[in-house]
Amino acid sequence: MTMNATIETAPEPDAVSQRLTFVLAAACGMVAANIYYAQPLIAPISAALGLSHAAAGLIVTMTQIGYGTGLLFIVPLGDLVENRTLICSVITLGAAALLAAAFATHALPFLIAALFIGLGSVAVQIIIPYAAHLAPEAIRGRVVGNVSTGLMLGIMLARPVSSFVTAASSWHAVFFGSAALMIVLAAVLRMVLPTRKPVARMHYGTLLLSMPHLVRTMPLLRRRALYQASLFGCFTLFWTVAPLQLASEFGFSQRGIALFALAGVAGVFAAPIAGRLADHGHSRIATLIAMLLAAAGFLVTYVGAAGSMLNLACLVVAAIAIDIGVQGNVVLGFRAIFALGHEHRSRLNGLYMATFFAAGAAGSAIGAWAFAQGGWALASGIGLALPVAGLLYAATEWR
Repeated sequence: MTMNATIETAPEPDAVSQRLTFVLAAACGMVAANIYYAQPLIAPISAALGLSHAAAGLIVTMTQIGYGTGLLFIVPLGDLVENRTLICSVITLGAAALLAAAFATHALPFLIAALFIGLGSVAVQIIIPYAAHLAPEAIRGRVVGNVSTGLMLGIMLARPVSSFVTAASSWHAVFFGSAALMIVLAAVLRMVLPTRKPVARMHYGTLLLSMPHLVRTMPLLRRRALYQASLFGCFTLFWTVAPLQLASEFGFSQRGIALFALAGVAGVFAAPIAGRLADHGHSRIATLIAMLLAAAGFLVTYVGAAGSMLNLACLVVAAIAIDIGVQGNVVLGFRAIFALGHEHRSRLNGLYMATFFAAGAAGSAIGAWAFAQGGWALASGIGLALPVAGLLYAATEWR
C-alpha cells in the first residue's frame, strides 16, 4: 500500500506492515510520554513555580483535563477528517504547548501550557483507531496491542527519562527536548503514513451530538469504560503519590525516583498479551486478573515497616502489579469497543478514553490531597478502593 492510499472498511491482510506498525507504536510512545513527564517532577516544578504541596497535583491534573477535553472534542474528528493531517496537526499543537511550558517561570502560564500539552497528546487516540482500521478483524487485537505497547512504553519511560534529564540539567530541558521531538515526529508521519478519508458525511456539531446516543445504545462501551476508570484512577493516584512517598519516607533523590519508575516498564508486556487473549475470546478472565493485580498492588504496600527495605521492595512489586493490570485492561477495552463498528471508532475511543481519563485526573488530584492530609495510609486506602469497586461492578456482568 502506498502512502497516498485511502484506507476505510476492507483492509487487506498485509495492509499494516511490521514497519508501519513499528512507526505507529513509536509515535504513540513519544506522544503519550508528554502526559507523564511532569509526574515525577511535581516537587521541583511546584517549588520553582511557587505552588503549595496541596496544589501540586494540578501540575498533572491540568494535563489530564486537557487530554480529557481533547478526547471529547478532537478525537471524534477521526471519523470526519482525513486522519494523517489530523494526527500531524494535533502533534504540532502539542509541540507549541511544550515550548510554552519550557519557557514558563510562573504557575499560571505553566498550568495553561499543561492544559494544551494534554490537548496535543490526544493524537495517540487518533492513531490507535487508525491502526484498527488498517488491521483485518482476525488480527486486530494483536495489532492494537502492539501499537499500544509503544504507548505503554512511552508512558513507563517518561517518568525515569524526565527524572534523569532533570537531575542532569533542569525540568525545563525535558519540555524543550520533547518539543523538538514532536516537530520531527510530525514531519516524519506526514511522509510515511497512508491517508485515510472517513466515509462519514456530517457536520462537526452533528458528530458531537451523536456521542450521547452512542453511550446510551452501547452498554459494552459503558462497561469497558467504567472498568478502566476504576483501574486508571488508582494508576494515576499511585504514580502521583509514590514519588512523594519515596522522597519523604525513603529520602530518594530525583535519580532514585527515576530508577524506581523503571519498575513500571514491566507493564508494557501486558499489552500484546492482552491483545492476543482478546483475539481468542478470553477478555472476561483477563479483566478479572487485571483488577485483582491492581488491588493486590496496593495491598502489598502495607507489608513491612514504613521506611524499611522490605517496604521499599513491596512498593516496587506494587508498581509492577498495578501497571500490568492497567495496561492489560486498556487493550482489552480497545479490542471490545473497536468491534462495535468501523464508522464510529474514533468517537467510541474518545468516549472510552475520556471516561477513564476523568477518573485519572481525579486520581492525581485526590492522591496529592490525601497524601498531604493523611500520608501514604490515606492515599493508598483510596487507591485500593478503586479496583475493588471495579471488581464489584464486574461481578454484575459475571453473575
